[in-house]
Amino acid sequence: MSDLKEELRALIAEIAEKDEIPDDVAFKDLGIDSMMGVEIVAAIERKYQVKIADSELQQVTTLTRSLDLVQKKLGNVVAV
Repeated sequence: MSDLKEELRALIAEIAEKDEIPDDVAFKDLGIDSMMGVEIVAAIERKYQVKIADSELQQVTTLTRSLDLVQKKLGNVVAV
């Protein structure tokens, strides 16, 4: 589970060009705008072969919430 979290953190950091992506800080507070958000969602879909519906986009707002969504999509929801 932490591997997935660190993969996601690296993916988001690369797109956002940030050194640090804290778990629960809102992406908008990190300067990640809606265009970067779309890029992040597209990268997650490509990397993990999942489809994120438009109605789920509002869940991709922090690293933790993004991780929860990806885990749910992959069918391996783990209680933390």
